[in-house]
Amino acid sequence: MRVVFIGDIVGNVGRDTVRRLIPWINDKYHPHIIIANGENAAGGRGITASITRELFECGVHGITMGNHTWDNREIFEFIDDEPRMIRPSNLAPGTPGRGSMIIKANGKSLGVVNLIGRTFLPPAEDPFRTADEEIEQLRRTTKCILVDFHAEATSEKVAIGWHLDGYASLLVGTHTHVQTNDARILPEGTAYVTDAGMTGPRDGVLGMEKEAVVRRFLTGLPARFTVAEGKWALNGVYAELDESTGKAQKVQLISVDEDSWIAT
Repeated sequence: MRVVFIGDIVGNVGRDTVRRLIPWINDKYHPHIIIANGENAAGGRGITASITRELFECGVHGITMGNHTWDNREIFEFIDDEPRMIRPSNLAPGTPGRGSMIIKANGKSLGVVNLIGRTFLPPAEDPFRTADEEIEQLRRTTKCILVDFHAEATSEKVAIGWHLDGYASLLVGTHTHVQTNDARILPEGTAYVTDAGMTGPRDGVLGMEKEAVVRRFLTGLPARFTVAEGKWALNGVYAELDESTGKAQKVQLISVDEDSWIAT
């Protein structure tokens, strides 16, 4: 099974980039399933029903979220009814939505788990034990499991990678918006990347307009952050998974921007 994961989509630049590059992704990687993190898709904070439909219509099969899941209150109106979108599974019991899903497309089935870290982020349940429980349930349907671990600390991401080695097929870190150069297959067969990176404005600060962010660092005063404009970048991960074992056979980074992309 061939899987593409698109790193955190930020604002209208990120959405336009996904729409523009999905045909290129399909031609280059021939993925059976495309998953994207969409927690920053609506102006950098949260997601809306129309944006969700837009991403599905352009070729994304499933959407994961993160710490900005609830920033746009419209999500409460549709998250319970959208089986192709998940929020972090280790949020408090009773939280709307679901934390895992089975995505079926092009004759393939992929289990997807969304988790959030506990280091430098708001309180949440234990992501390690939650991952164990979710993967155990999903493996009753498919051996191929993708985990989106939305976390701040690289140490926490690396640790959960080792914890899930041999159980998850592909573990991608999200949230920090900077792609890490450590894609590899761990000894027991789990493909791992500390952070998949970001899809959105290339020349901002993590997708936000750079002047406001720099001013905040210089003065310590509050500043309104807005999504940057300008040239785009798309970061993500491509993986090939063995459906009979659930183990990864190949993993590589996807990193392209407006200056390096060559349309095919």
